[in-house]
Amino acid sequence: MNIFYAVLTLGVLGGGFGLILALASKVFEVKTDPKLALILDCLPGANCGGCGYPGCAGCAAAILAREAPVNACPSCSGPQTSRIAAVMGVEVKAQERRVAFVRCAGGDRASRKFERYVGIEDCIAAMKVSGNGTLNCAYGCLGRGTCVQVCRFDAIRINDKGVAEVDQDRCTHCMQCAKVCPRHVIIDVPYASDIMVPCGNRDRGPAAKDLCTVSCIACRLCEKNCPAGAITVTDNVASIDYSRCTSCGVCVEKCPRKLITDIHATGKVEPVSLVV
Repeated sequence: MNIFYAVLTLGVLGGGFGLILALASKVFEVKTDPKLALILDCLPGANCGGCGYPGCAGCAAAILAREAPVNACPSCSGPQTSRIAAVMGVEVKAQERRVAFVRCAGGDRASRKFERYVGIEDCIAAMKVSGNGTLNCAYGCLGRGTCVQVCRFDAIRINDKGVAEVDQDRCTHCMQCAKVCPRHVIIDVPYASDIMVPCGNRDRGPAAKDLCTVSCIACRLCEKNCPAGAITVTDNVASIDYSRCTSCGVCVEKCPRKLITDIHATGKVEPVSLVV
């Protein structure tokens, strides 16, 4: 009988405490807007931080509170942003997709301060070696993969030349790679663009030529021959105004260094993203 009463007592106590907890969960329940789950479901879940909020949950909460626009997540595709806009009851308009681009083609074609680097495989660590990194070029990619480590979408790698290279089809434009690059060689460009200048060296022609076999030497042949006036040389390096570029390829043909690249043959199709 002692065992019976002990079991009965425990059962009654357990039932009582369970009832109290059930009532407490109802009294102290924190109600959430069902829209929050719908918005969160549209976000990629990578928690990359590209939106500036603490993860996807923070971004969803900011959108719901109308503290952030429906396109706050740079990693969302057009359809995902459109779904978020529908949840929030706002209209959207199309905007071109943008992706990261590494403005360097040097790698093993650039001169080095020393032949071999032994140390942490990190660009910031390499920058601390010999004052300004392992390269003689102060504007070149160090190729140690710091950008690769922060990319949550497997969209950037170190190519066979030892330079970071972006897979534009995988890139979501979170630009975390650009934030961690100590050389600041990563910029953003329109996804649909064909003509690229993979160099950011600002040294004068002779010096730039000695530093890298594929560097821009500010000869201005691209600038002089561009029929649309879309390419200019500023601070000794060519840059493209994509709002004027027609992808004619004249600058590619005229570049004596074979630096300017035409990637038109990739056959990319432009998928737009959406913003308010």
